[in-house]
Amino acid sequence: MIRTNRDRLVVVSVQGVVAPHVRRQAFRIDADGVPFVLPGVGGITYNVRVGDSAFGWAGDHVEPGVSTAADYDKRGDEKNRAYNILACIGNKARVISGDAKGAEGVVTGHHGGIEHVLMDFDDEAIEKLAIDDKILIRACGQGLRLLDYPDVKMFNLDPDLLDLIHIEEVGGKLRVGVAAVVPAVFMGSGIGSADVASGDYDITTTDKGEIERLGIDKLRFGDIVALEDCDNLYGRSYRQGAVSIGVVVHSDCLIAGHGPGVATIMTTAKPMIEPVIDDKANIGHYLGIGRYRK
Repeated sequence: MIRTNRDRLVVVSVQGVVAPHVRRQAFRIDADGVPFVLPGVGGITYNVRVGDSAFGWAGDHVEPGVSTAADYDKRGDEKNRAYNILACIGNKARVISGDAKGAEGVVTGHHGGIEHVLMDFDDEAIEKLAIDDKILIRACGQGLRLLDYPDVKMFNLDPDLLDLIHIEEVGGKLRVGVAAVVPAVFMGSGIGSADVASGDYDITTTDKGEIERLGIDKLRFGDIVALEDCDNLYGRSYRQGAVSIGVVVHSDCLIAGHGPGVATIMTTAKPMIEPVIDDKANIGHYLGIGRYRK
């Protein structure tokens, strides 16, 4: 097992509420100049879950499961920023108000711009949840380090989930199981951000033919992917030879420069990570959530 500093990580509480859908206007314009009106971010998405395809939905930036915020009326304030930064993928969440009180779920990602923390719950809880229901997260993961690999930086990942991900130590490098390898040329919205401890950035999908050729159109919510030549150490940028590992958190999009969102969990500017294709590289499979629930 990879040696980490998990025994020194601080575990804290952060709390949010189920956030409503928000819209600035009815119509948006797709990459071909065609107006559309479709469901998007926010609320409770009853029929889209971790493990489902990230493509093909009659929607845009669809968030699987439950979308939450600390304060959805002040998404940019300090309380909401802390909520997004400290909540990590794999953290346990518990409903503390409303008809679903006591139900337990799991953080599955965070979505930048709208500043949502996304969660998965079982079907019974999903049906009982309502807008403004309160959810408490046992936040742990920021500050996680791989003791024998100082050039590989970790973000946004619960240490318990790290133990489940398919990672092998071979010749001083880490072989990481991924569902797909994405060339840097496809990374769009979110690139240039100085902060990878919250939010995500998008795999652009305007070139449908190339996306299909590379098999990126087969991605599912919760898939672990490798981003080639993507340095996420101090922001999101291009650096030849760098590799970042992330989790698919929201669906494909119609807007130019957008597509399935990826939240960073590992990154290195050196050739320290070797991605290996693995059909089971999905957080739902590792955690038994979403479409993988039994």
